[in-house]
Amino acid sequence: MTVTQGSDNVFEDLGFGAEEAANLKLRADLMIKLRRYIMDRGFTTEQAADFFGETQLQISNLMDGEIDLFNVEGLISMLVKAGMQVKVEVAPR
Repeated sequence: MTVTQGSDNVFEDLGFGAEEAANLKLRADLMIKLRRYIMDRGFTTEQAADFFGETQLQISNLMDGEIDLFNVEGLISMLVKAGMQVKVEVAPR
């Protein structure tokens, strides 16, 4: 059995190009924060939808990890509504 150490971005490991992998990782990280926020507050999908000004379907998609249905701007807007500060770190590879 051979074990290969992965990088810090699973999307690169899966073969996505660098740009797409970076975008996917950022969206995944933001979605995880939102999902945790919703779960920690015990929100139902209806309560979360009301809180964020989204549809219940959109919240269900978020909770199910449907990454392709979200963009960075929308996720940041939701995090700001939750009272969170969003920081993006940029560093050379």
